[in-house]
Order: sequence, then structure tokens, then C-alpha cells
Amino acid sequence: MGAILNVLRSYVDGRYGQLHVRSAGRAPQARRPLLCFHLSPVSGVIYERWLAEMGRDRLALAPDTPGYGMSDPPPSVPTIADYAAAMGDLADALALGEFDVMGYHTGSKIAVELARQRPAQVKHLVLVSTPIYTAEDLAAIRELTSVAPVAADGRFLVEAWQTLLRYQDKRATPASTMRQFPWHLMGGERRDWGYRAAFGYSYPEHIVDVAAPILVFNPQDDLFAYTPRVLPYLRNGKVRDLPGWSHQLLDFSTAEMAAMVRGFLDEDRFPA
Repeated sequence: MGAILNVLRSYVDGRYGQLHVRSAGRAPQARRPLLCFHLSPVSGVIYERWLAEMGRDRLALAPDTPGYGMSDPPPSVPTIADYAAAMGDLADALALGEFDVMGYHTGSKIAVELARQRPAQVKHLVLVSTPIYTAEDLAAIRELTSVAPVAADGRFLVEAWQTLLRYQDKRATPASTMRQFPWHLMGGERRDWGYRAAFGYSYPEHIVDVAAPILVFNPQDDLFAYTPRVLPYLRNGKVRDLPGWSHQLLDFSTAEMAAMVRGFLDEDRFPA
């Protein structure tokens, strides 16, 4: 994959310091801005190719969650509500008005909470994975996402790399994975804060409050089995399975995803 053109980087002041934001497109346009939140523990880098595509007809933005990428961290472990409030600050700073949101894993919970905090502004939600866990499931997921301590032998780097490779899309290569790998490490000893926030936030308790239309994508990744459980809690939503697609799907299935998302955001049409 070559360089991602037309994606700009900037900083916006927020409650925890500066937020680093990738963006493409301009406002105002006929279509609402799209605000995209990444999974833990990486950064908005996962959206670069996606921003370039969606920025063709709207303003598309992907901030680094506070404490990840190049955004300043909170002073202590945040909650999903804290992360969402910080993203609300971004919407205010950029005077976005009404906008749509997209989330990926932890970012999906941030998107849901932002819609709860700002129901008049958030008009549509696109969520990549919305897991609901039993107690046994949660114990297994906590083990899977545990972060090895930083040590002089560097073993934590190998473990982080192997964990990242485990659920990559079948079309991914070591080179394409390496493009994102450094961003998985930049949170340092805080890199599990996003997981801790996510595990403390329950979809059944919160997503039921969201009246805006919700499109859930369920790629065949580590959350594939848990995501369909959200369906009974969606007031106006649908779950769309994506068998055979996994992490890096926004790089390798950009056009297909964009067609489905545009139909949903612009025409209120759920994909079949």
C-alpha cells in the first residue's frame, strides 16, 4: 500500500491537553461530518485509508483517544464516559453541529456513550463489534488482552506483535501490520487503560438509551461470537456479519465498506 493522500494532521485543545486528529475532506458540505473512534491500544492510524475515502464527500475525522497515539493522557484511568466527553469537546472545538459517529471495538463504546451524552447532535452510529460478555467470557477476554509489563529483555514487544498478528485479516501482510504496530506501543504503561474502560461499560445498560439508527458490523475477529448478542438491545438497528474479514478490513475492503456506510448515513438504508 502506498502513502495515504489528502489526510491531514492537526491538534485541538481538550480537557486532558491536546488531542491529535487525522482528517480528510472539508466542512461545510451537504453531508454530516463523520467522527471515527479507534480500538485500543492503537490510534486513529487505523482510519487513514478510510478517511481518504469518506473525505471525498464529507468531513471525516479520526482523533487519537486521550493517552493513545499523539494525544495527551488523562491524569488517571478514565471511563468510557470520560473518553466520550473528551470527544464532545472536540466536536465543540470544531463547531461540528450535527454529526455521525463510527467506532471500532473500544471506539464503539465511546460512540454509544457520546450519542447518550449528545443525542441532539449524533444522528447515526456505525459500530465495528459490540460484544456482550458472560462472566466467563469476560475472564477469557481479559486474559487475551492483558498487557505484558515493560521489561529489559524486550519480551513484551514480541508478545505484543504476536497478539496483533493473531486476528489480522487474511489479506494482511507483516508489512501492512507493521505500519500500525508502533502505534500499539505508544500508550506505554497506560496502554491497557482503554481496555479497562471498555470492560467497565455494558452495552445492555447503555445502548438501549440510543434512539439514533445504529449499524453494527461484525467482522470475523476476536469479538465475532459476542457481537450478535447486542441485537435485542438495539432500538433502531441491525447487525451485519462480515465473515472472512478481520482487522485491517478498513484498508482491504475500503470501497465495499464505504458503499454500505454511505447508504446507511446518507439514505437511512441498512445493508442487506
